[in-house]
Amino acid sequence: MTLPRFRTLLLVPLLAALAFYALAVVVNLLDDTSVPPADAAQSPATVAIFGASGTAGDGILKAALADPDVQTIHVVTRRITPRMERGIEAGKVVATIHMDYLDYTAITGLVAGAEAVYWAIGISSLKVDEETYGLIHVDFPVAFLEAWLAVSDRPAASFHYISSSDISEDSSANWAREKVRAEKALFALAENTNVRVVAYRPDYIGPTAEESHIGQELLYGFFAPAGVAVRARRIGEAMLEVSARGDEFANGDRLPTKTIVALGRAYAARRDGK
Repeated sequence: MTLPRFRTLLLVPLLAALAFYALAVVVNLLDDTSVPPADAAQSPATVAIFGASGTAGDGILKAALADPDVQTIHVVTRRITPRMERGIEAGKVVATIHMDYLDYTAITGLVAGAEAVYWAIGISSLKVDEETYGLIHVDFPVAFLEAWLAVSDRPAASFHYISSSDISEDSSANWAREKVRAEKALFALAENTNVRVVAYRPDYIGPTAEESHIGQELLYGFFAPAGVAVRARRIGEAMLEVSARGDEFANGDRLPTKTIVALGRAYAARRDGK
C-alpha cells in the first residue's frame, strides 16, 4: 500500500531529523576528546560561587562541597537554598546575601583571598527583555571582575564564566551576541593581570538529581548520547580541574561541552587516585 503523498512529505523531515541524530550519536561515540589526569594538581582551598541557587550553580556548589581540598566556599546569593544550608552546617560554606550586582563594595573583603571564582548567574532570554539580559549577563560579571581585580591578593587566580554554545557576534539572536560581548569584555579586563578568565560553553545543562524533574531528565537522556549535554555537577568538577591546573589554561580559553565533560572525568580520575 502506498502512503498518500502528503503523509510521505510529513515523514521526510522526521526521518531527516532521526538520521541527523543518529549521525551525531555515532560521531560522539567515535570522538576521542580526553584530558589526562594531573596527579599532582590540587583544587583551590578557597573559592567563591555566584549563582549557586540556579541550575548550573547548584551543581558547581555540589562539586565544591564534595571536594576535600576545598576548605571555604564563599556563596554570594540572593536566597539561601537547602544545599547552602547543609554547607553552612558543615562549616564549609560562608553565605552572603547580596542584592546589588553592580556594586560589590560590601563583599570585596570576603572574596579578596579567593583563588577561584565560579560565575553561574544567568537567566533565559525568554524571561527578560534585551536590556535586562545584557545587564545580567554582561554588566554584572564585568562589574564584579573589575572590583575583584582591585582587591585580589593572590599571585594567580581564575574567573570561570558560564557562557553558551552556538554563539557569535554575527548571530541574529541578541542573547548569543551578548554572551560573546561578555566573554570579550572579561578577557580584556583580565589581560596582563593576576587573574585568568576561562569561558565554559555548554549545550544543555542537566540539573543535579536533587533539583531535576522528569522533563529535564528526558531532555538530558536525549541530548547526552549526541554529546550536547553535560551535568551541572560535571561543570563544577571541570571548573575545579581547570583551577587546579594553573597555567595549563590561559586567559581567553573557551571550553565546549565535550572538553567540559573530559575535564570532569579527569577530575574524577584525579580524586579517585588520592
